[in-house]
Amino acid sequence: MAKKSPIKQSERLFEENLIPAKAGSGELFDVSFDNKPKPVECLGMTFPNDKARRAYFTEKLREKLKDPTFRKIDGFPIGEDEDILLLSNPPYYTACPNPFLADFIRLNGKEYDVSHDNYSREPFAADVSEGKNDPIYNAHSYHTKVPHKAIMRYILHYTQPGDVVYDGFCGTGMTAVASQLCADKAAVESLGYIVTPDGNIVDSEGVEFSKLGTRTSIIGDLSPAASFIAHNYNAPISACDLKSNSDQVIAQLYAKCSWMYFTLDRPTPAQLTSAVALLKKHKSQLGSQDHNLPKGRINYTIWSDVFLCFECSQEVVFWDAALDKEAGEVRDEFPCPHCGAQLTKRNVERAFVTVRDAVLNQNVKKAKQVPVLIKYTAGKERLEKIPDAFDRELLNTIEAEKPSAWMPSDLFMGKGGDWGNLWRPGVHAGITHTHHFYTTRNLFCLAQLFQIIKERTGMNSRLGFAFTAMQRNVSRLAGIAFSYYFHGGGGAINAGTKGTLYMSSTAPEVNVLDNFEGRLGAVGFDVSRGNSFVLVQSASASDTSLPESSADYVFTDPPFGGNLMYSELNYLWEAWLRVKTNSGPEAIENDAQNKGLPEYQRLMSKCFSEYYRVLKPGRWMTVEFHNSQNKVWTAIQEGIQHAGFVVSDVRTLDKKQGSFKQYNSANAVKQDLVISAYKPTEQFNERFNIIAGTENGAWEFVRSHLRHIPVFVVKAGRGEVIAERQGYLLFDRMVAFHVQRGFSVPLSAAEFYSGLRQKFPERDGMYFLSEQVSEYDRQRVAIKEVEQLQLFVNDEKSAIQWVRRQLADGALTYQQLSPIYMKEAQRVWEKHEQPLELATILEQSFVKDHDNTWRIPDPQKEADLEQMRHRALMKEFQQYLDTKGKLRVVRSEALRAGFKDSWQKKDYTTIVQMAKRVPDAVIQEDPALLMYFDNASLLRGE
Repeated sequence: MAKKSPIKQSERLFEENLIPAKAGSGELFDVSFDNKPKPVECLGMTFPNDKARRAYFTEKLREKLKDPTFRKIDGFPIGEDEDILLLSNPPYYTACPNPFLADFIRLNGKEYDVSHDNYSREPFAADVSEGKNDPIYNAHSYHTKVPHKAIMRYILHYTQPGDVVYDGFCGTGMTAVASQLCADKAAVESLGYIVTPDGNIVDSEGVEFSKLGTRTSIIGDLSPAASFIAHNYNAPISACDLKSNSDQVIAQLYAKCSWMYFTLDRPTPAQLTSAVALLKKHKSQLGSQDHNLPKGRINYTIWSDVFLCFECSQEVVFWDAALDKEAGEVRDEFPCPHCGAQLTKRNVERAFVTVRDAVLNQNVKKAKQVPVLIKYTAGKERLEKIPDAFDRELLNTIEAEKPSAWMPSDLFMGKGGDWGNLWRPGVHAGITHTHHFYTTRNLFCLAQLFQIIKERTGMNSRLGFAFTAMQRNVSRLAGIAFSYYFHGGGGAINAGTKGTLYMSSTAPEVNVLDNFEGRLGAVGFDVSRGNSFVLVQSASASDTSLPESSADYVFTDPPFGGNLMYSELNYLWEAWLRVKTNSGPEAIENDAQNKGLPEYQRLMSKCFSEYYRVLKPGRWMTVEFHNSQNKVWTAIQEGIQHAGFVVSDVRTLDKKQGSFKQYNSANAVKQDLVISAYKPTEQFNERFNIIAGTENGAWEFVRSHLRHIPVFVVKAGRGEVIAERQGYLLFDRMVAFHVQRGFSVPLSAAEFYSGLRQKFPERDGMYFLSEQVSEYDRQRVAIKEVEQLQLFVNDEKSAIQWVRRQLADGALTYQQLSPIYMKEAQRVWEKHEQPLELATILEQSFVKDHDNTWRIPDPQKEADLEQMRHRALMKEFQQYLDTKGKLRVVRSEALRAGFKDSWQKKDYTTIVQMAKRVPDAVIQEDPALLMYFDNASLLRGE
């Protein structure tokens, strides 16, 4: 790689000049612009203006799209060449794998040179809490994203200006936003840091740890909708052009569509008759000053499902029957207005109607909905009304309109019927095509808006960004009208429906014109400060095309099992953008795609392996993770370790506002976990490969690993036990490091613990290098206590740790331990785990003295006790081998012992066959068993 070009990738297109603001504006200055286009430099070439730059690289991309090999890249999106080109802004953004990556890295990256590499960082060892109430964050919604201010803390810790930050699951591109704002003094200081005059960044303890400056970002996502949003979040903009284009688009839209949102404000019968007549003759003149009509502008219309009473079969309008306006809630049970029968949504059926679908030009059967309430504005008043004769005639007129502009009308997810995991028979009845997610009025208005934007600026613009940003709000996914009505909209609109394709029985039809105009005020930010140091692509994280060892840091927020169905949730956006997700390599659990946990894990392992390949040795990866299921947490850890990374630390990230599932699930994780993992250096790998499988190799790994673990962590004024420095986790990491690389494990647990105590200083149950322990002691003096980690017992391993903790302060009798054990330890064993009696745990892992008290064994005798326990475990494992058929309940520690023994003997068949005989959860939720099984399967070619 060459050194970074001293010339910026993209100069400002417009020069800003501050001039005195108009009196009464409330601003000190206005901004005027010199609209004369300036030359721009891009990938080492100079162009007379940005339009010429875009035209040149668009032709290059057009040529590349004709290459059949290029289109065979894993995860290549579904779309025609012209649609991909229209959506792209090459080289900075391509709605497909980006063929300009290598040149971008060559000019903006720093070549890895092992002989001059002195990079060294501890993991970022602080829990992070950042809210979502930020105008940039809220400019465009997405199903899940990490606040960019939280990501800034990690980037500032691990990188310096000019470093390359990579995220292959970029979503809305918050990683790139964070990278760019690392050059913004105010943004950095908002995190509580101090920026010195020379650009050094100082933490709260007065330590300089980073420098002010932009980091280069390469981000991608399998979803074209996500990459489109990410690009627009990060691309430079011209405030002058945005203002001019916005005004023109709004004017055109109002001229074409404002009549659709016209209503009458408290009309007389004569005015009603006059308005209906005008509608039939000159609908576009509604609201004109030439007509003496009491004008109102619809803010939103509430539509209600119609059900059939199970008793009398009469139609029941849900809004009218179930709304308790005084209490401000919907009744679970409500009377039929015709016969008085007590109804619930569970004992009624939907009413259906057959209507003419003007878009498909055919009759379709759909669930019946009727307008029940209109919220509107007249002058300065906000009012409400029940739809009158004019409102009903207006809707009939719109229904009779023929589409005059293109709109997406393809089968939803390309299937129709039961189209995906999010399809629900009681919710999506009759929803077969994309346009069915909109009312006819909003659909026709959106089609006009789409055409206007496309002709004026193209969809890949901030106007297109505003268009996609409002999609959910103006669709039938807008939310629950009861909540919207009683709480005034705003945040309530998506409160219970985010992350789903839920369509409420009472839905607000929001005014498209007002919503779009409101969105324009939120999209005028510029995080780039006029420079393009971000490259975006639509590509699978498992096949990035990045050069090896080209990234300095990875921050990523991957899919969490079956939490969110991204390709389904993004389909409406992508239907408008005309480029869709190739769901083949989508890393999710999804029944419709025939993907369970094993498929999810394999896909995530491929992605982490690609992260490992592109990350420079010795550098860090941060993985943000949210899932309440232990099996998915285990799969993520296995994928990280299988790729070659070593997990160093796990912290929490509190985004302050939870998702719908976080708020409503009793067992949902309320805070996200942040995993810190590192790629070993080349020097370590060279040394380890020489002595792998020996005791020296095991201790070489431990020494290296301890250098990558925080030395001292303070939380709320107290020291914190660092889990990764505890003996059992050091042993687990050592075993995993060997197994993942195909080596035999040279030490038993007892031998490892004995050697650990001999070779490394111990403090508060944690182990340190000799050069680290003095730093720990120094900081330990300054705090009152070290807070122990919470310990939850759910298997034999954790039960042993629990007993060890009880005996840490002195020996206890069985009678003293038993009541506590019964209360705390035996109530939460895993379903398929064979619970052990306290007596068995004591006999196999602890020492009984003459006074019948139990104590922790002396280090010198622990190896003998461990050998005795190992023999008991292997005896039980042999019993499993001697039986036939499925095993419903097992002792996981016996499986671990047997799997390890089989691994040492290279008997991979025994591991695989035994894994298939135990319940799936036993393997899927145990990191050690899953590791042995995955690697044994791989070596057997499965």
